[in-house]
Amino acid sequence: MADDFEAANLFEQQEANRRRTRWLVFVFVAFFAWLGFGGDWILYELTRGAPPNAYRHSVPWFGLVLTAIGGLLAAFAWKAGPTRVLWSAGAREIETPDGAMETRLVNVVEEMAIAAGLPRPRIWLIADTDPNAFATGFDAEHAHVAVTEGLLLTCSRDELQAVIAHEMGHVKNLDVRLMTLLAALVGAVALMSDGMGRLLRGGVRFGAVTGGGSRGKRDKDLGPLVIVLVVLWLLSWLVAPFVTRLLALGVSRKREYLADAMSAQFTRNPLALASALEKIEHADAPTVSIKRGSAHLCIADPLGRQSSLHEGKVADWFGTHPPMAIRVARLKAMGYQQKKQLGEAIEATA
Repeated sequence: MADDFEAANLFEQQEANRRRTRWLVFVFVAFFAWLGFGGDWILYELTRGAPPNAYRHSVPWFGLVLTAIGGLLAAFAWKAGPTRVLWSAGAREIETPDGAMETRLVNVVEEMAIAAGLPRPRIWLIADTDPNAFATGFDAEHAHVAVTEGLLLTCSRDELQAVIAHEMGHVKNLDVRLMTLLAALVGAVALMSDGMGRLLRGGVRFGAVTGGGSRGKRDKDLGPLVIVLVVLWLLSWLVAPFVTRLLALGVSRKREYLADAMSAQFTRNPLALASALEKIEHADAPTVSIKRGSAHLCIADPLGRQSSLHEGKVADWFGTHPPMAIRVARLKAMGYQQKKQLGEAIEATA
């Protein structure tokens, strides 16, 4: 019965991730459409009172182009998201293990892939002394697991096994699909917003295309509705990276609990993950190689933010991960229950 329940929960999680991924792509493209067609409408309002020989904006080319760009960016993020995430972290793929630590890592990944019932993911190493790890990809057949050198130096074999099992849980749940796509889209939106910010700082004036007439008359002709729309449109460009980062944080926080539980299931050793998380939490410095846009992919917050130390509505929006103390407490409770059940089984057979 327990296995049936776990399977049902897994299938529900996978389907929820597929559904959220589709919605994410739709909202992303729709956002670009709003920026484009909203700009077209603003230009139409600005130019409709222009003299006969002046430019009048009538074809919504801005909306058509930006909607197409949004679709192309979503397609690019879908195809190239994992490689871009690994590239941004400076990860190096381990094809032939070099030394005892890399051999141990490869062996552990192969063991946990078997335990999870998944193909072996590609294995990557990040030259960073802070212990951390993440998984990326869009399905089990095209998954990647990356760990830092600090994790290999810090963790015992059992602890490393538990961390890899946690990442395999993300792969099996299809968490990696949603969170990798988010990481790629966050980067795309940030670039778009930076470009628009430079244009605004450069002094672009939307009223310059009207072809004549006094500024006061144009402002009067526009009316309050158009002015409000212009303000909202400009704000959309500027706050888009902040909104997408919040979205990334919100979808990743609660998933860590399920991946922790799956690690305990795959290894039958929840205390090993509890010990590994404690070591990761007490590391000296944040992970410098893993950038802000990919922080939600990691097993622990690589940026060391205070918001990841608390629970509640505010922390759910601003923290990439649930509090480490709560995760460790849950895993230790699992270990206690495991030992209790083992003791009861031994007494029953005695």
